[in-house]
Amino acid sequence: MFRILFALFIIVPIIEITVLMQVGALIGAWPTVAIVIVSAWLGAKYVRQQGLATLQSVQTKMAQGEMPSGEIVTGLMLLVAGVLLVTPGFVTDVFGLSLLIPSVRQALASSVQKHMQASQGSAFGANAHFYSSNFTQAGGNVYENEVDNSEVFTTEQPVISAENPRQNETIEGEFKRKD
Repeated sequence: MFRILFALFIIVPIIEITVLMQVGALIGAWPTVAIVIVSAWLGAKYVRQQGLATLQSVQTKMAQGEMPSGEIVTGLMLLVAGVLLVTPGFVTDVFGLSLLIPSVRQALASSVQKHMQASQGSAFGANAHFYSSNFTQAGGNVYENEVDNSEVFTTEQPVISAENPRQNETIEGEFKRKD
């Protein structure tokens, strides 16, 4: 993984500088700078707009009690798109703009989710069946084995009577004072 990131941090800037020099030689330096600034501004605007829509979708799914896994992956891709669009250069802008297209984003999100589910299944290994079978045997009720502790945590004093046999018990033990 380190080698891939190292290669990206070296290769991508070299490609960006080369493309910027070629475009600058073709249309001039100031129009190239203007295009880079406008693409970063428009990209940030669209990332913000789509990010807010994704956040609203996450809140809706959470309110309905559903896991917003697709929206989380979409939000991460929008974050990557924002970083790519703010990074000066045409190559990163193309990749960032492609992540703003919903169909491209959905295709990538579905492939990422499949990869995450496959790796999650292999991480559980043999225990995955154990956990899922115990959950379904319990009827899916997580709170089924809860104990009622309302008698233990009470502020009322116990009633002294003949029915309460433990009222006069003495607890013996040793005491050692440490100063």
